[in-house]
Amino acid sequence: MDKKLAKTIGEAARTARLRAQLTQADVAEMVDLVTEVYGRIERGGMVPSVPTLLRLCRALRISADELLGLAGPDGTLKLTEPPSEQGEKPEVRAVLRVLRQLDSGQIKLLGRLAVALKKE
Repeated sequence: MDKKLAKTIGEAARTARLRAQLTQADVAEMVDLVTEVYGRIERGGMVPSVPTLLRLCRALRISADELLGLAGPDGTLKLTEPPSEQGEKPEVRAVLRVLRQLDSGQIKLLGRLAVALKKE
């Protein structure tokens, strides 16, 4: 289970439920779940199945983007993933993956090395 995703869905579901002034029992009934199971979803203890996710969106009147943490309540996208590198060569993408894991000192050192290599 993806704990970060479960927590994100749970927090968004709880916020939407409170905004709609519903109880956990109300939502559980609307989406055909046992109240305890819905409670686990809100606490981030489980990720709902796709059909349950869809029913939650309808019951809570929330977009799937918001429930999944991809957008705020106003619909503004808040994607935090790095921009797509589809046009890059596989070798460049591999180097970028490694670079993202380095600290600033290591990156500065590699920058100096790259400048030296370019001069040759």
